[in-house]
Amino acid sequence: MANPNHEHIRYHLALSLAPKVGPGVFKAIVAYAGSPKAFFEIPKAKAAKIPKVGSKLLEIRKSADELLKKADDLIDQAEKKNFQILNSSHPHFPQRLKTQEDHPVLLFYKGKSNLIFDRTVGIVGTRSATSYGKTATKKIVEDLAIYQPAIISGLAYGIDIEAHRAALHAGLPTIAVMGSPIDQIYPAVHRKTAEQLQETGAILSEYAPGTKMMPGNFPARNRIIAGLSDALIVVEAAAKGGALITAEIAFSYDKDVFAVPGNLQSTFSEGCNHLIKKMKASIYTGPNDIAEALFWSKPGEEETQKPKLDLSDREAGEKAILTLLQENGESEIDQISYATDIPLGLLSSKLLSLEFEGIVKSLPGKKFKLLV
Repeated sequence: MANPNHEHIRYHLALSLAPKVGPGVFKAIVAYAGSPKAFFEIPKAKAAKIPKVGSKLLEIRKSADELLKKADDLIDQAEKKNFQILNSSHPHFPQRLKTQEDHPVLLFYKGKSNLIFDRTVGIVGTRSATSYGKTATKKIVEDLAIYQPAIISGLAYGIDIEAHRAALHAGLPTIAVMGSPIDQIYPAVHRKTAEQLQETGAILSEYAPGTKMMPGNFPARNRIIAGLSDALIVVEAAAKGGALITAEIAFSYDKDVFAVPGNLQSTFSEGCNHLIKKMKASIYTGPNDIAEALFWSKPGEEETQKPKLDLSDREAGEKAILTLLQENGESEIDQISYATDIPLGLLSSKLLSLEFEGIVKSLPGKKFKLLV
């Protein structure tokens, strides 16, 4: 019988373990029913009205006892094998992930860290890292060490494993976000590093121990790497691949993305150079790039304060735009046009000018935010 202290997680686990219940369906169910437990208990007619829930998904309610048994077994395993299970209401669930609409509904992790860090930097790149890429990765981590961030990566071959090993060497905590369950270290040759990093960091997965590892897990886990990172650095990347997917996701999350520029003749510099060309990443030249973007100070220094925006010399249209963004945060261009009474054509020109000044940043979905 399950420990009453785990009652809050049992139904959460049970629903997440049900076939064809991914994060999107899970959240739709909880938003409508009120809780995972309620989904199994509300009348069938009401459950049938839940968005994204069809007749096949309703059938899982008949398997409640079986799913709860699996949940209880996982909770027992967690206690015996010393790993943690977090749902989004748990105090140790990373706040950085909660802000993303597509965040995982459960996290399984093992290590001494509680996943709460003041500063984080994600480092990703190709699995076929060159000697240049490996050297650059080590140098990046060594230089960042003065700011004491946690290093986030994916435990994969190439740049990922170099980032984890460099973090360990520099005495920094590092989080390995895995596309496999935490009881299946993949690739297996990185098991030793995975064990070492648990002393100060953690291995992390949204997939329950004992579940089958699927190819689609790896692109999906990239959103967790992006979500956990205050800034993301792409060291080497081909024109297509997981590193670019992670960078695109981080950009869509409005994270600061950096790319290490490379030789125009190198296949594994194409992705980085493309990100820079398309203005989806800034050029990484050193640790000060990260510190300035995130307003970090070195240990012992006073915290860097964001400069206050002086609107006194701005013309009326710019002043109206900037005042609105100060008050409302990020806003869609149509909202800005309506609120400021500036025609869209003229507004686009003004926003572009402010973007060139580094005061405003454009976001996906025709949104804009203030940078100062």
